[in-house]
Formats: sequence, C-alpha cells, structure tokens
Amino acid sequence: MIKRTYQSGMMLLEALIGILIFSIGILALVAMQAAAVGSVADAQYRVEAVNLSNQVLAQIWTTVDRTSPTALTNSLLTFEHRSTGATNTCDFQGNDSTAAGVVAWYNMIQTSTADGSGSRPLLPGGNQSKYQQIQIDTGSNNRVTVTICWLPPNAAPGAAPNRHTTVAYIN
Repeated sequence: MIKRTYQSGMMLLEALIGILIFSIGILALVAMQAAAVGSVADAQYRVEAVNLSNQVLAQIWTTVDRTSPTALTNSLLTFEHRSTGATNTCDFQGNDSTAAGVVAWYNMIQTSTADGSGSRPLLPGGNQSKYQQIQIDTGSNNRVTVTICWLPPNAAPGAAPNRHTTVAYIN
C-alpha cells in the first residue's frame, strides 16, 4: 500500500500567491506613473518661471537708460517691484513697479495676457499679488534679483510655495 501525502489545493494556493505578487507589481507601476506625471508638471512650472524671469530681465536690460551712471541708477530703480518681505515664504511687500515692461510682465503672470485681460495665471497660485519680486541693488554692481513663486496644484493647505530666483547684473 502506498502512503499519500495530501497536497490537494496547493496548486490553487500557488496561483493565488502568484496573482498577489503580480497585482502588487502592477500597483507599483501605477504609483510610479503618477509620480512621473507629477514630476513632469513640476518641471513645466519651473521652466515657465525661468522663462518669465528671463523675460523681465531682458525687458530691463533693453530699456534701461545708460546715458550716465546717475541715469542708469535712477532708471534701474523704476523696475523695482515689491522689494521687501520674506523670500523663504514668498510674502513680498512694497510698492508695485510702474515701468511698462514690469506691468506687462506682472499682468502676464497674473492673467496670461500682457494687458491683463486674461482669466488664468501662468503658474498655479501665481495670481497672488505677493508672489513676484524684483529687487534692485545699485550698490552691488547693479544687481537685479527676480523671484517668482507658485503653489503646486495639489499642494497641501499651508504648504510652502515653490520659488525660482534669477540674479543678473545690468551695466
């Protein structure tokens, strides 16, 4: 007489374990895809911030009055926009610039149009007036610092905004 070991149901158990491992792998792929989409969106906002800061720096560079050192200093200071406040929280204070190029730049960030007639900001949360700053330091070789802040679309309440800062010297 042959003694049998009972293994009934083992094949079903192995199949269920295989399906579980496969399912966990698929869920991991879906999670990686979601993270990749979020990273691409963040990169898009960073590129937009770089373009916006370069745009206003080009505007300053091409329209500043270079007829004399005093004219250069006075002309640069007209481009200053919300020059005080906390950089780490993007809570910028101070006066808005009245220079036409800065006004158009500010309108572009706020509404996607230079004349301010659009309805959506270029950056998420970019329509908050305190999120853009242009600092001019004429005592440090005419250093111009442009800071642009934005909130990611799915940012938690109270989250710190992302920011991009560009520094240039205008001579």
